[in-house]
Amino acid sequence: MKLGIMQPYIFPYIGYFQLIKAVDRFVVYDDVAFIKQGWINRNRILLNGEPHTFTVPLKNASSFVTIGNTGINQDIFPTWSNKFLKTLTQAYSKAPYYNEVFELVSLVLFGPCDTISILATNSLIQTCSYLNITTEFVRSAVPYQNSDLKAKDRVIDICKKEKAEIYINPIGGKELYDKADFKQAGLDLFFLRTGNISYEQRVREFVPWLSIIDVMMYNSPETIMGFLNDFDLE
Repeated sequence: MKLGIMQPYIFPYIGYFQLIKAVDRFVVYDDVAFIKQGWINRNRILLNGEPHTFTVPLKNASSFVTIGNTGINQDIFPTWSNKFLKTLTQAYSKAPYYNEVFELVSLVLFGPCDTISILATNSLIQTCSYLNITTEFVRSAVPYQNSDLKAKDRVIDICKKEKAEIYINPIGGKELYDKADFKQAGLDLFFLRTGNISYEQRVREFVPWLSIIDVMMYNSPETIMGFLNDFDLE
């Protein structure tokens, strides 16, 4: 069984969804510390031909609080959501899949949520449903009860409890994990490197690594499925 483990990000880049599709079960790693200035509650879309960062407003965000316990600022969030949807309209109203993706984003933003983990996880689940990705999701806070472990030891423990044989991590994990440590625990570790994916954005020069929102606005689910298979395992 192939396992992926990642913190929940709000509408992340396409490589994140490549990882989800490449595994049998995907663990939403939300009982670890919130990362300020990271990608948990923010990402980028294309606005007027330039990358534009959007940031979900949070309440008392801190690296001393877990992602699962980091609340959304409910005083600001409804107004922010409507403003963000207007920005999407300004940015993508002429994109071929604007209507479908606008509806998807609206469904996530106006669904029940009180933490960034729930909101971000919903963005993952709804996007996977739209793209016909059938990987099973599980939240790490629920079944594992291993917060006393740290770093790779905790990841290995989750893999063992899931009876995984293969653990796949994004390419950046090469700086964090050693294949030998996983091999000693009876696991094969692979790193996923995204290919050179590009598509028509109606701008002069392609802008990579934007939110999956940008990808979905300009490409059908069938085309995106092809993109999702454009990676190497190292």
